[in-house]
Amino acid sequence: MTRAEALDALRTGSDKFDVVVVGGGITGAGVAREAAGSGLRTLLIEQKDFSWGTSSRSSKMVHGGLRYLGSGHYGLARDAVRERERLMAEAPGLVDPLRFIMPHFKGQFPGPRLFQALLRVYDAIARNRSRHYLTPSDSMLWVPGLTGEKLAGASGFTDAVTDDSRLVLRLIAEARRDGALCLNYTRALELTRTAGQVSGLRVQPEENGTPIEISAPLVINATGAWADRLQSGDESSNTMKIRPLRGSHLVLPWSRLPVSCSVSLFHPQDRRPVFAFPWLGTTVLGTTDLDHEGSLDKEPVISEAETAYLLEIASRLFPGSPICRGDILSTWAGVRPVVTDGTGKAPSKENREHELRVNQGLISVAGGKLTTFRVIAREALIQGLGEHAREVLRAESEPVFKPTSALTRPMAVGHQTWRRLQGFYGPELERLIACGPMEPVTPGSANDWLWAELCWACQKEDVMHLDDLLLRRTRLGLVLPEGARALLPEIRERCQSLLGWDDQHWEQEEARYLGIYQNAYSLTPGEAVNAC
Repeated sequence: MTRAEALDALRTGSDKFDVVVVGGGITGAGVAREAAGSGLRTLLIEQKDFSWGTSSRSSKMVHGGLRYLGSGHYGLARDAVRERERLMAEAPGLVDPLRFIMPHFKGQFPGPRLFQALLRVYDAIARNRSRHYLTPSDSMLWVPGLTGEKLAGASGFTDAVTDDSRLVLRLIAEARRDGALCLNYTRALELTRTAGQVSGLRVQPEENGTPIEISAPLVINATGAWADRLQSGDESSNTMKIRPLRGSHLVLPWSRLPVSCSVSLFHPQDRRPVFAFPWLGTTVLGTTDLDHEGSLDKEPVISEAETAYLLEIASRLFPGSPICRGDILSTWAGVRPVVTDGTGKAPSKENREHELRVNQGLISVAGGKLTTFRVIAREALIQGLGEHAREVLRAESEPVFKPTSALTRPMAVGHQTWRRLQGFYGPELERLIACGPMEPVTPGSANDWLWAELCWACQKEDVMHLDDLLLRRTRLGLVLPEGARALLPEIRERCQSLLGWDDQHWEQEEARYLGIYQNAYSLTPGEAVNAC
């Protein structure tokens, strides 16, 4: 079904839904996946692009939250570790193990003995030992260039890493395969109620100003930092108070900071863990944690103070390889939807566990972790379906992802790229191969995106704007210099006709994309980019 056909079907009112999910990030996609997989007639709508908000701007970690275990949140860490293990087993190539190294310095907390004790509990939850201790000399072998000043050793353990936006898109593809209708750039205007009970909502697609009335007895508000908007008509004390917290990252050429594992250090300013880790052929530095004061409808932007904060930790970890602002390929900033009790805690002290609010057919959910999306989704559906939930919902043991069909790897595609393609696209991979050339977009570079992936995205993955293609369907805008500006003429040649855009439309989209990149994914205007 094309987008136009889907919108026409909604306007006729012929489809009655069991559940409408508002929000196309990881939580909403997870809810749609579980609902559709359980046979519920499911509609998902997202006001911007799928994963546009927090879920394309996370730290990319599918982890158990070791620091949350250390702060006493055992339940959160337990659920996350178990879901991490499940995701690595079900979606290799999309969720992959990543080695973490935590250096220990003399006189700093936590010391090696305490950290190893924490890792022992972490491994026990996972039922899989991954921890080990490194001497100072071993640490330098694992992490070449690491500072040796006061180095007492290091602890190693395993978590996982993903492309968060592709994780969301894979979930949406799985939900659609089970019958869900999923629409991006479609905004929820307001709930409709009958005798106080939710009976549906009014929605508005971006390309058409006429609202559409949707009928459904259950609406799940999975809009994260935007959760207050659907709750706004609820005057009870049962609403959530959201504290938007910004986390920002720097993307560097891998050659400037070559790490093969994630290296972590507690920042001297606030004792928060900060990471340098390999991702899609680059090295990422992140993350920060501070209150976000800007409009949630605008792209969040890294500040000069955050840039300096992240560069400081790089200089401390790798004093022999000073990073200059001119080395930075791109940046990203995301807003975490943290539920607060309003007591004025420091941002890093706020509870990261998810919370639900129930109001006569409206289930609002916020908080939580990327890793535990499925746990959150099932809890929201159980709350919404009430006493019938256990008989309606599919078994918890059912897989999230359907397996990829057995295919022969094309000769032109390397083993690592083939593994990634299987993880990113699952059962759709066979159709993707027939969609375009299986040739690298940038031959000889560290990233391995193929032209077939861009062709597939343009035809099958709801690309409405050029930034959808370059920042979320692929990450070319993040991993290539100047947002892949030099590649735009060839992308236009291959993709313009697939998108059905005339020359004027393409030029408008190109200008729009470059403006977004300059304002939100590169260093803030006016910075001295050549200064170290």
